[in-house]
Amino acid sequence: MNEIQARIKTFLSKFFGNHDLQPDEDIFALGFVNSMFAMQLVLFVEQEFQISIENEDLEFENFRTINSITNLIEHKTAIIVQS
Repeated sequence: MNEIQARIKTFLSKFFGNHDLQPDEDIFALGFVNSMFAMQLVLFVEQEFQISIENEDLEFENFRTINSITNLIEHKTAIIVQS
């Protein structure tokens, strides 16, 4: 698990209790996610990784797993570095 994944997992574990969330586990399928949590997750990603989540980024697929959130962050930070 890389640093980005570890930071995401630490944040998510506050909401998932004793469940040991795996990098490819679907957080929506687990039933822990509601609209308030989804907003908290987006705000966490923006603040923690200093990126802006645009409307086109707000798709379930980008936030479904630790791995998909990591991919989104890596993609967004790569764009910032190239700019």
